[in-house]
Amino acid sequence: MNSDWLIGVDLGGTKTEVILLDSGSREHFRMRLATPKGDYQGTLTTIVKLVQEAEFRAGCSGLPVGVGIPGSVSRLTGRVKNGNSTWLNGNPMADDLAGLLGRPVTLTNDANCLALSEATDGAGAGYGVVFAAILGTGCGAGISVKGQPLTGPNGVAGEWGHNPLPWASQAELDQRPCFCGRRGCNETFLSGTGLALTHQLLWQETLTSLEIASAADAGDCRARQTLDLYLDQLARGLASVINLIDPDVIVLGGGLSNVGAIYQQLPERLPARVFGGECDTPVIRAWHGDSSGVRGAAWLARANV
Repeated sequence: MNSDWLIGVDLGGTKTEVILLDSGSREHFRMRLATPKGDYQGTLTTIVKLVQEAEFRAGCSGLPVGVGIPGSVSRLTGRVKNGNSTWLNGNPMADDLAGLLGRPVTLTNDANCLALSEATDGAGAGYGVVFAAILGTGCGAGISVKGQPLTGPNGVAGEWGHNPLPWASQAELDQRPCFCGRRGCNETFLSGTGLALTHQLLWQETLTSLEIASAADAGDCRARQTLDLYLDQLARGLASVINLIDPDVIVLGGGLSNVGAIYQQLPERLPARVFGGECDTPVIRAWHGDSSGVRGAAWLARANV
């Protein structure tokens, strides 16, 4: 198999993206197509089409492929589980793609791809343990240890989004139903959707997360109070991570990672929440931004070289 090129695919709920990298991490081709929502076979066809287009641009076939998905792969069954793109769940996606493409395909959670990307040549490069969180429509996370993704025997290492927000009242938790069937998950507070819900609950006003951040930056009193509460919630959520694995760096991706107040105010909030009252953990915005997921999928493809 040609090891000079790597193909990564990032499967999202609305778009699917492919990237062609060379072994020196230089990008040569990128393309997006709409994700066929609710259509598993259509999703496979879209991925195959994108891979074939990348190979056409590379001028060779049979290239290694890595795919990041909004879910995980069961080690017991080889089938997708925990996907918020629910039409993937229960399907042997890696095997199906391998059959269609005629080669092994490596699948992992999209947050693991973020962690791998940033640990390889991004904000987490040079750090041993990288905890990377996506603060987007949903809220997920991945862990990279010495440049390799950590998945665990159940495929759920780093599934921070589906733990309950620490130090929250039962009433707060009950207000936040989650697609996973539980209530009060970190995702329901710390995602963009969660921030919008916080504002709605506080002020009976409907704004998107980015509208809230923009209004807070412009001095709007209500938006500032909403964002202040969000930063306290984020500090609580990340303190639990620090207490458990004490990563060398925390890297943030997703739309909310562009909110500057996070990097200005979070470091001063963390010590009060971390056991022992000290916290020297750097919190950094992902260098590759929205490209990190697809780049990480390409680095994942190295497993098949």
